[in-house]
Amino acid sequence: MRIEAPPALRRAAQAFEAQALGQMLQPLFATLPAGRFGGGAAEAQWQPMLVNEMAAAASRAGRGLGLGDAVLREMLRWQSAGAEHGERRG
Repeated sequence: MRIEAPPALRRAAQAFEAQALGQMLQPLFATLPAGRFGGGAAEAQWQPMLVNEMAAAASRAGRGLGLGDAVLREMLRWQSAGAEHGERRG
């Protein structure tokens, strides 16, 4: 079920999920032998960026941890609680 939310909040929640997933995947990829994907030394240098992009793609496709939706719901709850208390954003 897709949560109705402003696009900026959705992007922030997805970015958070992607960051968390990327951090979880980094140790996994660190255990692979060097050059596993045929890139040699350059592969090792760029591997953290590759892993982070894979995590971001998984999050955008809805195949991440499911954390993005939970974060988005919490962001919306905080936003509505602030509106109820008359807090101003800006």
